[in-house]
Amino acid sequence: MPLYVDREAPKLWRKIYSEALIEISLLAENWKLILAGLVFQYIHGLAAHGIHYLHRPGQTLQDAGFFLLPELGQDKFYISETLFTFIFGSFVLWTFHPFVFQSKRIYTVLIWCRILAYLVVCQCLRIVTFYSTQLPGPNYHCREGSKLARLPPPESVLEVFLINFPQGVIYGCGDLIFSSHMIFTLVFVRTYQKYGMRRCIKQFAWLLAVVQSLLIIASRKHYTVDIVVAWYTVNLVAFFLDRKLPELPDRSSGSTAPPLLPLSTRNKDGKNKEEHQKLLNGNSSATTSSV
Repeated sequence: MPLYVDREAPKLWRKIYSEALIEISLLAENWKLILAGLVFQYIHGLAAHGIHYLHRPGQTLQDAGFFLLPELGQDKFYISETLFTFIFGSFVLWTFHPFVFQSKRIYTVLIWCRILAYLVVCQCLRIVTFYSTQLPGPNYHCREGSKLARLPPPESVLEVFLINFPQGVIYGCGDLIFSSHMIFTLVFVRTYQKYGMRRCIKQFAWLLAVVQSLLIIASRKHYTVDIVVAWYTVNLVAFFLDRKLPELPDRSSGSTAPPLLPLSTRNKDGKNKEEHQKLLNGNSSATTSSV
């Protein structure tokens, strides 16, 4: 086994190196788009922090989801965040799979250009909506009596631009319609639905998106309307952007490169037997025709 690993390690490193050269060339062409998308993530966080200064706690609004789903409670706050972290981390790892696996359909740089385009448009719509109407937050730290429900006026501009990280991100209030967690979740799931190759993973991803939606409501992080709006907004944005943006190249077609890992001895023997049988059949048919 160690000998096998040592023999295959150079192939793996050569593959990573060749893939890195391709991705670097793509990054050189598209770095402005990537940078703009990343900068807008900060702008979105800044806008979400800014609305917290305008948030006014009040009585939690009547909500069908709150009536149907039992409240998880503050001690189980981590469940929905854990699931979101799993979805986020799994998807990020998948976008880098072309560096390792032979079967692939995407370029990492190009897929992130498309993902950031989805996110930026959805987040622009989100900023407009939660600044248009401020609702009393249903989360525990946003309710009346909580010290975190209202932010005092900032003492300096730097305090605003630093977003009070990470507390300002975790304990934000007022940025409700619609859910940022669901924007990321649905963008990731839709992207894998279109460019992924495993049907079972696609089905599992949609199941996780539904579970994530229910957990967010049960955790009282968002109203049900925030989840509903996210579901149709993200899908509509992705639909229209896919029609406007050029289609990404599909790397799965026309790939004739040898597999990264060699065939096992059993597979080799079976393949040799099959070729030998074909050869015998060919010879016998040739003899029959000559007779």
